[in-house]
Amino acid sequence: MNRSNAGANLPTLRSHNAALVLDLLRVAGERGISRLELAERTGLTPQAVSKITARLRTEGLATEAGHRASTGGKPRTVLRLVPDAGHAVGLHLDRDELTVVLVDLAGTVVASRRTPLDFGAPAGEVVAVAAGEVGAVLGGPVGEDAESESPRSHPFPESGAGSGICAASAPGDGRAGGTTAPVGGARTVLGIGVAVPGPLDHRGGVLHRVTGFPQWDGYPLQDALAARSGLPVVVDKDTNAAALGLALRADGPGDFAYLHLGTGLGAGLFLGGALHRGARTGAGEFGHQTVALDGPPCSCGGRGCIEALCLAAVADGDVAEAARVLGTGAANLVGLLDIDRVVLGGRTVGADPDAYVRGVRAVIEERARRDGTGAAVPLVTTAGAGRPVAEGAAQLVLAPLFGRVGGGGA
Repeated sequence: MNRSNAGANLPTLRSHNAALVLDLLRVAGERGISRLELAERTGLTPQAVSKITARLRTEGLATEAGHRASTGGKPRTVLRLVPDAGHAVGLHLDRDELTVVLVDLAGTVVASRRTPLDFGAPAGEVVAVAAGEVGAVLGGPVGEDAESESPRSHPFPESGAGSGICAASAPGDGRAGGTTAPVGGARTVLGIGVAVPGPLDHRGGVLHRVTGFPQWDGYPLQDALAARSGLPVVVDKDTNAAALGLALRADGPGDFAYLHLGTGLGAGLFLGGALHRGARTGAGEFGHQTVALDGPPCSCGGRGCIEALCLAAVADGDVAEAARVLGTGAANLVGLLDIDRVVLGGRTVGADPDAYVRGVRAVIEERARRDGTGAAVPLVTTAGAGRPVAEGAAQLVLAPLFGRVGGGGA
């Protein structure tokens, strides 16, 4: 896909106030929200809201959704977000599997794919497979949400070559643009969010020494995939992507830790209303805290890491022990950060979520009783929540459009 063919610039989204309005439209869903409610919730004047919503409607991002009775005078016009006015790709590169989703502005998955992946292969080969799978999911019809098991990669479609895709400039990047709303079945694609195992440099999209895969150290994944796809790319840790997606779906504010146990173990931290990445964007290396000084060696080069102990128990089929070890780390995190809740996810947890919840909760509750801190924090899993990492990766692209902290610019 040629970068020079990138189409839709979204000038309205350069405005912080417009992003606030757009986010309220997103949260309101199909029910919609009136201009008066928008003014009340944003603190903007009714005149400012009217100007912003008029521009959003002109750009195809908002539309009328009927009328609602008012306490006096004529019924209020209700506005709603137009979900298919824009799309983002979410790509999860795991150590042995690739998952890619296409989501609309409301975060709804409209197409998805999954295929085996050898993350230990040369980086260029992995990027080629990833680009092929992105191209394949973009070529699917809108509304398709059937997971397809793909045995091989597919060539990335050229813009305008029958792919039905219109690439979009990143908001505010100054590139000339074309239409914003989908025209003739084409999709406006705002970019690709990529979730990978850490550690990495989120700002530059450069991977560091991924545990067990030292050949990725220093690889510019963001630039490589952007060059291959012709789309803007944002790279972050898999755990951060999942945490961001969960935060956007949360009913209310609150600090939480997302603990991901799959082929590895890591954490995504949502603190103070934003993802906590740290000064060098390396926060969340939860799996490599030492809990047994003379424990078994870990692939990171250390000994007694919680990841090594957890995965060893999993390999032995001892779910209770794996949950106990994971619970020890979770309790440490609760005590260190005083968070409001813990969320468990990942394929390994998903294989037996009840057992992991029981085991982890038992350790957290015992620690709370011992410390006299009151009731233990709530513990939930992402079981049945679709593809939280891949969907969260797409939110790395979408979140900044709605003024949500923690997206690509954070």
